[in-house]
Amino acid sequence: MRRDRARRGFRFPGVARVIALCMALAATALMVYGCYVNPATGKEQLSLYSESQEISMGREADPQIVASMGVYQDSAIAAYVDRLGRELAAVSERPDLPWTFRVIDDPVVNAFAVPGGFIYITRGIMAHLNSEAQLAGVVGHEIGHVTARHSVTQMTKQQLLQIGVGVGVMIEPDLQKYSSLINSGLQLMFLKFSRDDEKQADDLGLRYMVRDGKDPREMPGIFAMLKRVSENAGGGSIPEWMSTHPDPENRVGRLERAIDTLPIDFARTSVGRNSYLRLLDGMTYGTDPREGYFEGATFYHPDMAFQFVFPDGWQTYNDKQGVIAAGPNQDVLIQLTLAQGSTPQAAAESFFSQQGITSTARQTGNINGLAAVSADFQATTDNGVLAGHAAFVSHNGIVFQILGYSTLQGWTGYETAVRSSIRSFARLTDQSKLTVRPMRLKIETVSQAMTVEEFNRRYPSEVPLDEIALINQLQPSTQLPSGTLVKRVVR
Repeated sequence: MRRDRARRGFRFPGVARVIALCMALAATALMVYGCYVNPATGKEQLSLYSESQEISMGREADPQIVASMGVYQDSAIAAYVDRLGRELAAVSERPDLPWTFRVIDDPVVNAFAVPGGFIYITRGIMAHLNSEAQLAGVVGHEIGHVTARHSVTQMTKQQLLQIGVGVGVMIEPDLQKYSSLINSGLQLMFLKFSRDDEKQADDLGLRYMVRDGKDPREMPGIFAMLKRVSENAGGGSIPEWMSTHPDPENRVGRLERAIDTLPIDFARTSVGRNSYLRLLDGMTYGTDPREGYFEGATFYHPDMAFQFVFPDGWQTYNDKQGVIAAGPNQDVLIQLTLAQGSTPQAAAESFFSQQGITSTARQTGNINGLAAVSADFQATTDNGVLAGHAAFVSHNGIVFQILGYSTLQGWTGYETAVRSSIRSFARLTDQSKLTVRPMRLKIETVSQAMTVEEFNRRYPSEVPLDEIALINQLQPSTQLPSGTLVKRVVR
């Protein structure tokens, strides 16, 4: 939270007929809207969206992304990424888009793009890269998604399919109950396009790297690193980048073969390892506890100086917008966010005056010495009636909104636990909590040859040896020549 804010053996009658109808409708749309040749890919594309619409979508999405994820507050890093991004965009086939490059304040290993030229790189993936050329590979790949118009092409396909299925169900009303199945099946049919898009974005990223004079041999290492991040997680999770970018088969080998055929003098290309690593010196690493952290069921927020106790055993989640906890059966929630209003009374009025919400008489008083307004409420939604309790608490000039709610039927079973949790909101006065600091990258220069394992003994880190090896894209036994710059993690 931040202060600034198909089963085998089953047959479905007529499904094949509807799918055929959908395909026919899509073909009709091709004739109606026509195709154009994308200058980046040299291939024909169908799009229901103009370039101006594409840009409008990006401009609308950008502030929402920034509000949700946050921008990393380091002007030198922001300027560096912006400069590199603009260099790469300038040598692309769509240099005149309103290109925007942002470093997102998120520890996850990720990078993504939205239509219109808006590119986002997390500090998490930057911490795992080891040269300007590698960063250029990531940024170039995302630029490739934009120049190839992958997002709007996929949106066009989905829109046409939805139109097709909708018309098909109108013609065959008895197939209404199968419409969700049809949609799922058609989405699976287009999964291969996502993988093809990834290959295409790889090729375009490689193209832009070469045009900008970056050493393309750095690019395969990005994907080798992503694979190791996944392996280090024990297979239980994968880098966010890989979860949103389907991995084509043998990506590293395909890139290496493509690089071998490039008619360039590698001696005239740049890697930019040391300058990139020096840029990272002091970068926040991992989750920033200043923006809130958990110890058991207790949530501490040093920057906003409050603490809050959630019920034991509930699943908790902290992001830029607030803190949420869900009960074991996922049928009850507690939400702690910033309120709309400059006082508890104004915030309460803003919340309870919403359409569909009714409340009991509001109680004005305090919670642990902090001015507060609270009341029980019911909210009518499309999925039924919710019941709960709301409190609006003023602390350090900020009004917090705390909601606890469940279904009307389930509220009685959770009411006591929710009320107790809401009443736990309090000032944070423990200096050991208030002064906690995030981990940061520190760049060391080895004074003599040594292995990564020896380096870790001489320059201890707050994370395990395997993680140090990973973020340096090395193995523990790798020999480091004297004068090598190496990352470690300090508090």
